Amino acid sequence: MALPYLEAVLCFMILMYIFETYLDIRQHRALKLPTLPKPLVGVISGENFERSRAYSLDKSKFHFVHEATTILMDTTILYYRVLPWFWKNSGELATNVGLNAENEIIHTLAFLAGVILWSQITDLPFSLYSTFVIEAKHGFNKQTIWLFIRDMIKGILLSILFGPPMVAAIIIIVQNGGPYLAIYLWGFMFALSLLMMTIYPIVIAPLFNKFTPLPEGVLREKIEKLAASLKFPLKKLFVVDGSTRSSHSNAYMYGFFKNKRIVLYDTLIQQCCHEDEIVSVIAHELGHWKLSHTLYSFVAVQLLMFLQFGGYTLVRNSKDLFESFGFENQPIIIGLIIFQHTIIPVQHVLSFCLNLVSRAFEFQADAFAKNLGYAPQLRSALVKLQEENLSAMNTYPWYSAYHYSHPPLVERLSALEGDSDSKKED
Repeated sequence: MALPYLEAVLCFMILMYIFETYLDIRQHRALKLPTLPKPLVGVISGENFERSRAYSLDKSKFHFVHEATTILMDTTILYYRVLPWFWKNSGELATNVGLNAENEIIHTLAFLAGVILWSQITDLPFSLYSTFVIEAKHGFNKQTIWLFIRDMIKGILLSILFGPPMVAAIIIIVQNGGPYLAIYLWGFMFALSLLMMTIYPIVIAPLFNKFTPLPEGVLREKIEKLAASLKFPLKKLFVVDGSTRSSHSNAYMYGFFKNKRIVLYDTLIQQCCHEDEIVSVIAHELGHWKLSHTLYSFVAVQLLMFLQFGGYTLVRNSKDLFESFGFENQPIIIGLIIFQHTIIPVQHVLSFCLNLVSRAFEFQADAFAKNLGYAPQLRSALVKLQEENLSAMNTYPWYSAYHYSHPPLVERLSALEGDSDSKKED
């Protein structure tokens, strides 16, 4: 008698949906509060608070609908054994068009093509509504429907270009990995992640956005001076035209070893009126580099990936596991999908722990910028970015702890003020 693996997975999925919906309801109530948190009174204008409140409530209502639809579709697909039916029919379709479905790579690619098509169809209404209704209503969306469609087509073409070689490599590794399968899979994914980190900003990102060197001037001089003082090997400094799609802002850095690059969204430059506010944001990002946060995060992800592959090797030949989900044979890609479902409890716990670590890193990076003398500028920049992005002002503590990788504005300002106050007492 097969063990009830499927029933256990469905049970946990529903329990997690109930738990997360509870957090969503508490967060929705927090968003409806008509007043600012006390630390933000006099800091955030009443007009921007009302705009933020309206935007957050619209997103929250949309989130309820999206999550309810998602859990309904996911549980239906699993409970009614849609995946086995889809696997079987994708093989038949491949045979009908003259392909050899006995070849597992070909069969898998046919299966994944159908899965991607289904995902595009089911996700499209939500993407359209989020972009052209909610984001447009609150003044964030800047892209046309044609730009949206063009981006979607580019994404599909990139999946067609990179997907088959990756899938084929994984199947071959699993077929021939033997007792060292976990090491081989991890080694492949490690090399792939390094490759993607290298080519994404150089080849892929420019397909969607235009990157131009930051013009000579006071801002460039200050960023370069800051980087030099920290011995950050800055090679290139770009501005990206994020405003062609959204008025949300950001800044990030990338690159290996002595070839680092910093990218500023043009919206960040527009929203932060003073150069020192932008420099304070860069000081925060450089704090992540100086304190090795990026390295620690990368190592943690690689370790978790290796442990997951190790777990997969223990269950990949479990006939009962496959039968519980309705499969008579044991396709490799299906084994990976089923395994991901069976470790959902572990993934949620690890995600929560990683968020806690990420929030601690954010506080440390803020403190790093503060120690460089950018506390007033960083406080000003954080407030402006909070206002311009209409981020939530009121948050339910457990919702924030569970979902947010960055601390809320109130906590970040309090930490910066606390550091300043303690130094005054000294």
